[in-house]
Amino acid sequence: MDGCRIAVIGATGAVGSVFLSILEERSFPATEVRLCASERSWGRKLTVLGKEGTVEEATPELLSDVDLVFVCAGSGISREIGPLAVENGAAVVDKSSAFRMDPDVPLVIPEINGDDLETHRGIVSVPNCSTAPLAMTLKPLMGVNAIERVVVSTYQSVSGTGAAAVEELRNQSASSLDNGPIEPSEYPHQIAFNVLPHVETFEHNGYTTEEMKMVNETRKILHEPDLRISATCVRVPVMVGHSEAVHIDFEEPVGPGEIREALSDVPGLKVVDDPAMNRYPMPVDAEGEDDVFVGRIRQDVSNPRGVAMWLVTDNLRKGAALNGIQIAEEMMSRGLVSTPARRG
Repeated sequence: MDGCRIAVIGATGAVGSVFLSILEERSFPATEVRLCASERSWGRKLTVLGKEGTVEEATPELLSDVDLVFVCAGSGISREIGPLAVENGAAVVDKSSAFRMDPDVPLVIPEINGDDLETHRGIVSVPNCSTAPLAMTLKPLMGVNAIERVVVSTYQSVSGTGAAAVEELRNQSASSLDNGPIEPSEYPHQIAFNVLPHVETFEHNGYTTEEMKMVNETRKILHEPDLRISATCVRVPVMVGHSEAVHIDFEEPVGPGEIREALSDVPGLKVVDDPAMNRYPMPVDAEGEDDVFVGRIRQDVSNPRGVAMWLVTDNLRKGAALNGIQIAEEMMSRGLVSTPARRG
């Protein structure tokens, strides 16, 4: 791949920090890395790919000097920076929800729908951190048997909210153990030693925006607009790692053995399924790993055409930063990023 000049927006945040470390791990072919964040971080020094950089403002001039922009910030920043970067000639890989359901913006997991990148008009979206593991697991199973319905319950770590939520869990845990006061800030209730059936905001249908993201994004990625999905998203006192209990109803009877076989050699998936030996996916094992871990694969006792399973992934990696980098790598390998070498 030709090298390219990149900018990372939100470089000092929870996802941005992981993003920079994965750039190093994968030896991403960046000839220049510009680091951007909010004003309070301007002037901060960070070392990326062996070179020290200074955090700066994402100005139009900066955006015109790069080929690829990674937005690792919230939707508001994405809506401001994304179109501006495209206007200045850069391609954008955006991890927020700002453009995911825009019909002109591909929503991509490279292992599943990399061909959708060919239609991009400057911006490509990274799926939600809870959508990615579900879609990656459903895709190979669609080749085994047609899927009628999916019911998923998530157990999402606080890092999905951001660095401030991680700190809040630490502080509340320490205070609770010392019988001290609990002061919720990032969440409406105490998160330490508690479970909140509330991720993001509630909509008129009683579902949260997070739950509807899982429904709509999974349909878009899989090119199955009528797929029946119901989601319940729950925040749990775990630092890193999202878990999901998934129940899938197929058109025809299917057994756990067929499911294990279908998932066993899929890139990005790892089957860990030996309950008799207490082997099943857990967040502590998934943290820092790239794969989606799948286990507890079993027949649904309520439906001979149903299978239940358990998924775990590092939400900061495959759920956000890693998938963004993989999108960029795929775009570059397909010649979809206009670099100086390609412009001649």
